[in-house]
Parts: sequence; C-alpha cells; structure tokens
Amino acid sequence: MKKFAIIMFCFLFTFTAGYSVNAEMEVPESTGSEETGDKLNLTAKSGLVMEASTGKIIYEKNSTEALPPASVTKVMTLLLIFEALDEGKIHLDDEVSVSEHAASMGGSQVFLEASEVQSVEVLIKSIVIASGNDAAVAMAEFVAGSEDAFVQKMNQKAKELKMEQTVFKNCCGLDTDGHVTSAKDIALMSRELITKHPKVFEYSGIWMDEFTHKTKKGESVFTLSNTNKMIKQYQGCTGLKTGSTSQAKFCISATAKRNDISLIAVVMASNTSKDRIKDASALLDYGFANCQMYEAPDLSKKIEPIKIIGGDKDTIKVKMKKQFKTILTPEENPKQITYNIQRKKHLQAPLKKGADAGWVTYYLNGSYIGKVKLVTEEAVKKMTFAKSIERVAGYYFHSGK
Repeated sequence: MKKFAIIMFCFLFTFTAGYSVNAEMEVPESTGSEETGDKLNLTAKSGLVMEASTGKIIYEKNSTEALPPASVTKVMTLLLIFEALDEGKIHLDDEVSVSEHAASMGGSQVFLEASEVQSVEVLIKSIVIASGNDAAVAMAEFVAGSEDAFVQKMNQKAKELKMEQTVFKNCCGLDTDGHVTSAKDIALMSRELITKHPKVFEYSGIWMDEFTHKTKKGESVFTLSNTNKMIKQYQGCTGLKTGSTSQAKFCISATAKRNDISLIAVVMASNTSKDRIKDASALLDYGFANCQMYEAPDLSKKIEPIKIIGGDKDTIKVKMKKQFKTILTPEENPKQITYNIQRKKHLQAPLKKGADAGWVTYYLNGSYIGKVKLVTEEAVKKMTFAKSIERVAGYYFHSGK
C-alpha cells in the first residue's frame, strides 16, 4: 500500500505540474504596450499614436516611461507662445532683443547674436523649422521675463494637461538631469497645440525659409531647413517637432492628416534618424488603418420647438449647430452609439439667431464621447406693447368669449 500510495502521489504530482504548465501556455497574450511594440516592430524604446480630435490612443509601447525628450520639449514652448499670441500679450510683428543668455545656447541654433533684434514670427519659424535653441530661449524671455519663469509656466501647463511623467528644466530640450517626459505626455501637449492653435501648421509645413541677421557686423541671410524629414517622406504629414541628443537619442512628435482623420505619432529613444522615421511612419500607418470617421445623423427635425417668453413669437425652432463626428476603432460598433437630447424648456426674448438652446450628448457603450450644441434657427424680437394687445385679443376671440 505504501508503494502504491507513493506511485499515485508521484503520478498526481506529475499530472498536476504538467497541467499547470499547459495552463500557463494557454493564457491569452497581453493587450498592453509590449504587444503593441511587437506587432509594429518598433525599434524605439517608447512610442504611441493618438487620434487628435478625441485624444483616443490607438496604439502604444511603454508610453508612460519617463525619458529625456530633446527638442520635442519645444512643443510646450510653442504652446505657451501661441497662447500668449491668442491672448494678445504678444504679436507676430513685435521685436525681440536677443540676450547674452539666449545667444549662448549650444546644440541646434540659428546663430542669433546678443543684442540682435528679430520679430516674434521670425523666432517662431526658427523654433518650428530649424529647432533653434537660441530662438526658443529668446522667446521664453520675451514671454515670461526669464527662462526660469517660462519653465515654471511650462510645468504648470503640464499639470493642467495631466502630463504625469513630465518635469521641464529648460525650454529648449538640452540634456539636463531630471528633464523628462513620456510619449503619452508629448502626445497630450502636441494635441493641445494643434487643436487649440492650428496656426502652427502654417510654420511646421515649411520645408525651407530664410531670414536676415542684422548685427553690428552687418547683414547676412540665414537659411532655415526643416529638421522634420517626414514632411517630404510621409503622405499627409503636417508637422510637428523633432529632437535628438546623446541622452535622448532620436525623438519625434509627428502629425499627419488623411481623409479628415488627424493623428499624432510620438517616438522616443530611437537609435538613428532613419529608425525614428520608420517607427513614426509605422505608428501613423497603423492609426490610419484602424480609424474610421463616424458621422451621426442630423437630429434637428426630431427636436420640438422651444417656448419663447416675452417675444414676438410663441415658439422657435432649434437645430444642431453642427453634425456630430467621432473616430471609431475596429472594435467599436457605431450601433452602440446612443444620444440624449437636452433641450431648454423656454427662452427669454430678445434672442439672436444661433442662441444656445441646449445640447445633444453622445455615448458609446454608455460612456460619454462628445456633445453638440442646439441653437435657434432665427432671431426673436422682444414683444412690443401693440403686439401684446394683439396677442391678448387673439386669445380672447379664439376662446370664443
């Protein structure tokens, strides 16, 4: 019996052990970032592709790993510059005097000299096209008073955008201990820049340009050549910013648009410039292949008119301000999109045409995906005294009294 028990124990142990091994082998593959990197054969340490209008991440690999970003840092620098422009704090034709500190910047530069004066627009071109560190620092000082003060604004903006792996130490991207961000965070700030300030595309798509240095030594023409070779090599590429240093290796935030679909591909720590382009192209190709534009039907005819208080009309028709559009991936079924019409119960006259009248909110599988305003189809004047008498009389005679 003892021998039999030992044999049975060994048999059961062997069977159980074999079953455990088989069970592990049958575990489904991870759907996380490692799988993404394997599928696309990315050589970069980190990468991501995001749909710009929704912020939806289509694919990612180690996208939250904190890494040095090199000159892709300048996406945030440009974001703050364009915010200052939109707020009227600075203007494109404003003149900027270059400081000793700005002129001393190493790395990529447009060779500005101390006390040289250039316009804001020339410096923006120098940052976007040629990735000039000197131009970036000159603009940082012009916007915030000093580079340190500007960097504080950069970090504050990063917090607002929920860039959780980001700490900026300078405005140009030169290697500095602790100056890090992630592919996801770069996508977030790139999205903010291109969706809120699309004017940046007027500069990021320029292949070559020039400006004139005017210094004590005289005048000389300087040629700006775009560091983003994808502008010429990838169909639909619109920008945005490259970067490379010894620590960061080769990085890029590449934007592209095809058939109304706008994508952002971020690559960090590629070994070569060619690898950077190859990885960014693979991410964009995957994004375009796996995104479709969905247009919801117009619901305007389903929406009942809204009652008007104190107007020369009793009710007014409303319509959707625009057609709702969103991006869907292959696993998302448009039949699972639902909506909720939130129409105002009444409106107070007078009203302009296009006045707010409510919302249509859209959901996918119960999760919010966007909304569209309801607006009035026409203007409504305030009811005059004569009109009020006419209306009361009309009610009286209509009631048969």
